[in-house]
Amino acid sequence: MDFHLLLDNLSNPALLFFFLGIIAVQLKSDLKIPENSAKFISLYLLMSIGFKGGQELSHSELNLEILWSLLFGIVLAAIVPIYTFFILKKKLTIANSGAIAAAYGSVSAVTFVTTISFMELEGIPFGGHMVAVMALMEAPSIMIGLLLISIYDKEKSSISMGKVVKHALTNGSVLLIMGSLIIGFLASESQAEGIKPFTTDIFKGFLAVFLLDMGITSGKKLSTFIKQGKFVIAFAILIPIINGCIVSIVSGYFIEGVGNRLLFAILAASASYIAVPAAMKMAAPKANPSLYIPMALAVTFPFNITLGMPLYLYIINYFV
Repeated sequence: MDFHLLLDNLSNPALLFFFLGIIAVQLKSDLKIPENSAKFISLYLLMSIGFKGGQELSHSELNLEILWSLLFGIVLAAIVPIYTFFILKKKLTIANSGAIAAAYGSVSAVTFVTTISFMELEGIPFGGHMVAVMALMEAPSIMIGLLLISIYDKEKSSISMGKVVKHALTNGSVLLIMGSLIIGFLASESQAEGIKPFTTDIFKGFLAVFLLDMGITSGKKLSTFIKQGKFVIAFAILIPIINGCIVSIVSGYFIEGVGNRLLFAILAASASYIAVPAAMKMAAPKANPSLYIPMALAVTFPFNITLGMPLYLYIINYFV
């Protein structure tokens, strides 16, 4: 592995703010980001990346690689929750297994955004269609996770699959990033230039503040999660490594561009701690949120943005 690249990533100011948040919690500091401000920043990040992705997409020709990418993303979102569910149900309840499987089949928009920031720092280009791939990977994993729960759980849920599908498709994060993608696609270059100070120039600053908030949130959930035992800790680290490494290699057979392949690897390795918990709270109330949220947020997320990105990039470059 390129240790210079790893060091560059670990010294990234945005990432250091994440660690500052964790340290603040351990020191029992009263440092915190107001909830409304944190929500606004997360909406801003999704809007900005969606808009810029739409702009990139408007300059790209619809080709087989883009179609293969969209299909590959959907297939990934369906396969990962299936195989992880059968691993999880050996140690955990059916409801918890389904919820965790859905989280790891789905994606983390914040990890995706952080990876894009990392690639911009390293000068690695990527396709705007990857934003659409990310958005399409949210719903299938949620539906697969709930389907597995309904098949294996003796006590059937009263929530209809129709409501779950609607919730997954109209989830605020998915709707905002897809809407921003379409708006960016429709906007002309001169129109996009007019809002560039908002969509581009302040992006990294807002990302740093958001990761500070993520560090504080992760730090608070870390102690609760550690009490859950070795199995969930190992799962939260090993499954992302397996998914990320396999996709880093396999994606090279039909996807060009190091940036696109790295984004696929990080999408496969990441876990949702926003969309999936919201859906599971409604459709699988027996699933324990103090289990699947800390797994995704306090372990998998930090791993991916510190060691995961350089590892997957090394593998991709090795197999070029």
